[in-house]
Amino acid sequence: MRWMWIDRIIELVPETSMIAIKNVSLAEEQLHDHFAAGDGLDPLPVFPASLVIEGMAQTAGILVGSARQFREKVILAKILRVELTREAFPGDSIRYDAKLQRFDAVGAATDGTVSLCCPIDRNWQEIGRIDLLFSHVDQNLSGVEMPEHNFVFGDNLRIIMQGVGLSASK
Repeated sequence: MRWMWIDRIIELVPETSMIAIKNVSLAEEQLHDHFAAGDGLDPLPVFPASLVIEGMAQTAGILVGSARQFREKVILAKILRVELTREAFPGDSIRYDAKLQRFDAVGAATDGTVSLCCPIDRNWQEIGRIDLLFSHVDQNLSGVEMPEHNFVFGDNLRIIMQGVGLSASK
């Protein structure tokens, strides 16, 4: 993964669930485009919903990949459901809770909840659900030549995973 939308894994129960955190900072480039000042309006930096979804996909993808010690290339195959009731802003922390619902030779399904922690009261508030479907590329693209190295789990992800004792093969 070239861009990481999680900062820290705080809990991993192998083959069951994973919790990751993303701290939204005004230093992030994408916040300056969503939404810049203009037409008499002040800037309103919002963490894009598409990146919230990607953060859940990374969290759940790590959970799915770890189930077989990252021997398979796991990719997001389908977004089954997204319901988000609120935006994330600089200073917020996003919590991704992913649970493995189904796992077999061809892929996996996960259910997830997204919560925000406001810097003022430090309480977590659930703001949505994201349910995803993953594919084991090596099992589903027979006859297609795939690189031997695990192109999904890159160096940045390896650093984050070391914090919870995981390692992904290259």
